[in-house]
Amino acid sequence: MKNTMPSFQMAHSVAGSGRPLLLIHGYPLNRQLWRAQAEALQELCTVITPDLRGHGESEAIPGPYTVDMLADDCANLLDHLQIRQPVILGGVSMGGYVAMAFCRRHPERLAGLLLIGTRAGADTPAARENREKAIRLAHEAGAGAIADSMLPKMFAPLTYTQRPELVAPLREMMAGTSVEGIVGALAAMKERPDSTSTLAEFSKPALVLHGAYDQLIPPQDAQAMHAVLPRSQFMLLPAAGHLPHLEQPEAFNTVLRQFIQSLP
Repeated sequence: MKNTMPSFQMAHSVAGSGRPLLLIHGYPLNRQLWRAQAEALQELCTVITPDLRGHGESEAIPGPYTVDMLADDCANLLDHLQIRQPVILGGVSMGGYVAMAFCRRHPERLAGLLLIGTRAGADTPAARENREKAIRLAHEAGAGAIADSMLPKMFAPLTYTQRPELVAPLREMMAGTSVEGIVGALAAMKERPDSTSTLAEFSKPALVLHGAYDQLIPPQDAQAMHAVLPRSQFMLLPAAGHLPHLEQPEAFNTVLRQFIQSLP
C-alpha cells in the first residue's frame, strides 16, 4: 500500500498484530528484504516495512537526501498509521544509519533498537570519495551497474555457492531501484554524522546483530556499537555476510524473537 507523505508517496507493508516492529531496509534495496521476518514474527508483532524514498515502490524524487530526512519519513509513516505506542526499530546497513538518526530525533517513540550490518561512525575521506564515484556511476550507467558493483560484496562467500537462489533476486532488487533513490541515498550516507554519542545516550534495550563474513562493514564496528550502548546484546551470526537476516533467517528470527519477548 501507499500513503501520501508531506513530499512523496511512500509504499509500505503491514503484517500481523501486537507491539509495533518497524524494519528499515538498506541501500539500494527495498522492503521485500524483510519478507521472512514479516512472516515469522507477525503473530508476535505488527511488522511495518516501508520503502524509503526513491526505493522499491516509493516515489522516486530527486535528492539529495539526509538520514534525518529518511528518519522523519519513517516517523511520519507511524503518524499516518496512527501508531502512538513506542516501537521496536530495526535497520540494516543504511537502514541502521536511518535508525540511529531516528534515535537522535525521536527517542521518545522507541521501545528498543535493532542494528544489523551497520556502524555508528561517519564516512572516512576514502569512503566519501567512493560514494562520489558511485554517484557518477549511477548517473552514467544506471542502477544495473550499481547492482553489479555491489552484488559480490553483499553475502558471505559461501552463500554464492551454497545459496544461489538468494543472489539473482537480490541483484534484481538493487537494479530496480531508481537512480534518484540511489544518488539520494549515497548523498545521505556520505554526509551522515557520527552516531556514537547518540548510542551512548540511548537508554532502552538494544540488539546488535552482524554477519561473521560481512565484506562491507567489519564485525569490529558492530562490537564497538555494542560497547557504547548502555543496554545491548551482541550476536555474531556465522556463515552470514552483510545481510544476515536474509542469509540465516531462522537463526536471525530466533534471536530477534527472544529479544522482543524480553522487552518490558
